[in-house]
Amino acid sequence: MSEGNALKEFYAGLAVMIRNFDLVKRYWKWEVVFFAYTIANTVTMGFVGKSMGGGNRTILYMIIGATMWSYLSVLFEVLAETVAWERWEGTIEYTFMSPMKRITHLVGTCSFAIVYGMLRTFLMFIIVAPLFGINLASMNMLATLVVLIVASISFTGFGMMGAVLPLISPEKGVQVVHIFQAFILMVSGVYYSVSVMPKWMETLSYFSPATYALEAMRETVLNGEGVGAIMDKLVPMALMGVILLPLGLLIFKWGEIFSKRRGFLKRNG
Repeated sequence: MSEGNALKEFYAGLAVMIRNFDLVKRYWKWEVVFFAYTIANTVTMGFVGKSMGGGNRTILYMIIGATMWSYLSVLFEVLAETVAWERWEGTIEYTFMSPMKRITHLVGTCSFAIVYGMLRTFLMFIIVAPLFGINLASMNMLATLVVLIVASISFTGFGMMGAVLPLISPEKGVQVVHIFQAFILMVSGVYYSVSVMPKWMETLSYFSPATYALEAMRETVLNGEGVGAIMDKLVPMALMGVILLPLGLLIFKWGEIFSKRRGFLKRNG
């Protein structure tokens, strides 16, 4: 790719990112509703931890699970529902027939999801932490940031795969995405250790990057572990990212070709 074409693709990806932020501003009331729901869920999990009598550590364990899952859910949902949003806005044909490369479109959407998710997560902590008097003095900030970055890369591949479902099935695709998301939630140990699950479910949990992300985040926040101490979590996440990202792009490209041949782009679910 020439320098001129690379610059065009960069600006195209930036435009996708900016457009998504514009959509957030346009539908800000919905964003407030979903954010309020997420806050209520996180606070509820905090009170569940408090009722267990484990003190600050147990409360923080539950809140980390709720907050981290909220962040990963944003990454997954923004990508998985990008087709549904395009269809809702009536721009799906324009977007998919544009000369912009599909990888540019998806990278721009991923970049928006990561920035938006981090801002949202940071705001959640600011609101929730004072309610429980959470002490984050032991948190290793650098290691926590590394976990977020590696988790973002590995989880976006899942989101791209999920985005295929509304593409090839306008009527039921979004609903199946939510089922897929619920399954990941169930096996990833968001609110409990994966060791309490049946052995076959525990085995499945190690195929989810969310499992490693949650365990690593809890170690960096609760125990103040550094990057070196959580390499056993970071390495599997990174390997999953190396596999899932190109696989997600490949599957999405297949879904795009399939939907164009079947005439699914214009259909409303």
